Amino acid sequence: MNSPESTDGSNPDNSPLGVAMIGYAFMGKAHSNAWRNVASHFDVPAFEQKVLVGRDAGQVAEAARKYGWAETATDWRSVLDRDDIHIVDICAPGWMHAEIAIAALEAGKHVLVEKPLANTLAEAEAMADAARSARERGVQSMIGFNYRRVPALALARELIAEGRLGTIRHVRAAYLQDWLVDAGSPMTWRLNKETAGSGALGDIASHAIDQVMFLLGGTVTEVSGRLHTFVSSRPGPSGAAGGLEEVTVDDAAWATLTLDTGTIASVEVSRMATGQKNSLKLEIYGDKGSLLFDLEAINELGFLDATVPVREQGFRRILVNEPEHPYMAAWWPQGHVIGWEHTFTHEIRDFLAAIGGGTPPSPSFEEGLAVQRVLAAIEESANAKSSIIQISTSPVPVTEGA
Repeated sequence: MNSPESTDGSNPDNSPLGVAMIGYAFMGKAHSNAWRNVASHFDVPAFEQKVLVGRDAGQVAEAARKYGWAETATDWRSVLDRDDIHIVDICAPGWMHAEIAIAALEAGKHVLVEKPLANTLAEAEAMADAARSARERGVQSMIGFNYRRVPALALARELIAEGRLGTIRHVRAAYLQDWLVDAGSPMTWRLNKETAGSGALGDIASHAIDQVMFLLGGTVTEVSGRLHTFVSSRPGPSGAAGGLEEVTVDDAAWATLTLDTGTIASVEVSRMATGQKNSLKLEIYGDKGSLLFDLEAINELGFLDATVPVREQGFRRILVNEPEHPYMAAWWPQGHVIGWEHTFTHEIRDFLAAIGGGTPPSPSFEEGLAVQRVLAAIEESANAKSSIIQISTSPVPVTEGA
């Protein structure tokens, strides 16, 4: 078990921080790429990719070989007993988040967990409680909303905070994908409520909602929502007649959010939007200006300054590749674009910097809980024929500079 000296998440002998990652599929690959590259571009505390954890010994060994992990394990509990593991990166499915994160925090490990925080509000609340308790012992935790680390969106937040848009009146956020358009696409764990918690709602609406709160610095106070499942059954090994399994989550979701700032935000998400591969579109309208962003043009931000004469107004394209832009000084000369994978490198950089500095990183588990409350309210509203649901909670502070 952990020695008393390691229960605060530190490594007293100043040896490199040992990292264990749980899960090696899609997110595991993305996170591994970030761990492998972050120290090549950013000044971060020394660390080692110690162990990759997965249930299938053969597959996890192959993944570890490709992704740069020194060793493997098939039981995540075993890595929590190791004194040479200081950080646990959780890339497992959402139904496993709460159990692993809470156990890791109690064992004195710093924890990074993929979004959404959990599958249920109760699990998210338990995780936030565990994070608060661990923080008192110097153990840090963070949730992986990687789009906060898109330089264009980080710049958008700066412009909003500087007052360049004035009073934000309304926001449109749409996250659209099409990977489930084919009704013959097979059943996966993401389409089962027991394992996924929800469908497009938790998977991609969580990103859109986090962006609304992150960019505006506000708290959602009331919600109206609707969920819909377009394909109710899909081919799967556990299917009955015809080999079909019931889809128990939503394919698409719509919501109207009211923030404590008075801003109204509309959110639309779908995994059935034919032709939209991975498009997170954000439109932010203030009385002094507006911003436009589309993830499929990740290096660009549209900005309209409404304070200049009308004859000069119009959206201009900012290519967010200058050293003066967030994160960009670490990368390439101006105009040399970066991609989706770099957001995870920025995420790991910020997490390691917080651990090294002994400061709470953002987004915290409390911020993840705030998103989870909105997701739960949307589901409650949908079940009540889109009734308006009040969310009673205190604002969650966002760590400056994160």
